[in-house]
Amino acid sequence: MKQLLSITALSICLAVGLQAKEVAQAEVKSTLTQTKQQSGTVINLAGKQRMLTQKMSKEAFFIAKGIDVDANKAGLKKTAALFDKTLKGLALGDESLNLPKTENAEILAQLQKVTELWTPFKVNIDKVAGGNSDKATLEAIAKENIPLLKNMNKAVQMYAKASGSKLDPQMAKTINLAGKQRMLTQKMTKELLLVANGIDAPANTESAKKTVALFEKTLNGLIKGDESLGLKGTEDANILKQLEVVQKLLAEYKPIVEKVDTSDEALKKALELNIPLLKNMNKAVKMYEASIK
Repeated sequence: MKQLLSITALSICLAVGLQAKEVAQAEVKSTLTQTKQQSGTVINLAGKQRMLTQKMSKEAFFIAKGIDVDANKAGLKKTAALFDKTLKGLALGDESLNLPKTENAEILAQLQKVTELWTPFKVNIDKVAGGNSDKATLEAIAKENIPLLKNMNKAVQMYAKASGSKLDPQMAKTINLAGKQRMLTQKMTKELLLVANGIDAPANTESAKKTVALFEKTLNGLIKGDESLGLKGTEDANILKQLEVVQKLLAEYKPIVEKVDTSDEALKKALELNIPLLKNMNKAVKMYEASIK
């Protein structure tokens, strides 16, 4: 009888132990899944910061050119506020943005560099948003936006590398490069407007052509794959359909940028097309992020 009770007790203990192990494994799996999703969100939003550096600059130069001034002033204020909020959220965490606090000391140091560049840049952005678009302010924005962009891009690369085993390296690269496409939509428009405003026209003419070419190359890589970019292409039918929407918009916008057409009609078209191009590319990035398992 005692032996029977002992066997029964042992069976119960083993059953409880196995159940506890299964629960623990499920909790670990859930934590890993959440971490992967958070890694995707961090890379996405850090990458979006690159775009915001160019969007702010673009809006400032639209204002300087006298194009849709009130709307661009309102947009500029919102863009600057979002960049500031996200930069702080990346470092300290922000529940509303679903951003965890950054613990990596090297990334925090890089974010500090971005902050040091952002502080004086914001002063000039605020001037334009407030109605002061004198030549010195515009030239300062033209000079300072690229170091801000490059240092933010460095932070994105660090986040992508640090994601390590938490996120598939191929997915990290894809989200990074798809996210970078958002920035390129605004960079090409900014460069077009720099030429229109007579700021370093020869260099910005050349840059605009290179930017639209890179956007097209990366877009094709996201769709079909590109070994030189480390892209395998997409097998997701919904993402493919969304990237094809982006392709159609690019086909309409590309001639303006390639020709660096700064006529009133072309700039009006640029105003109409650059945001739909950005929004549809952003939609694709979110679809990549949502596909993380």
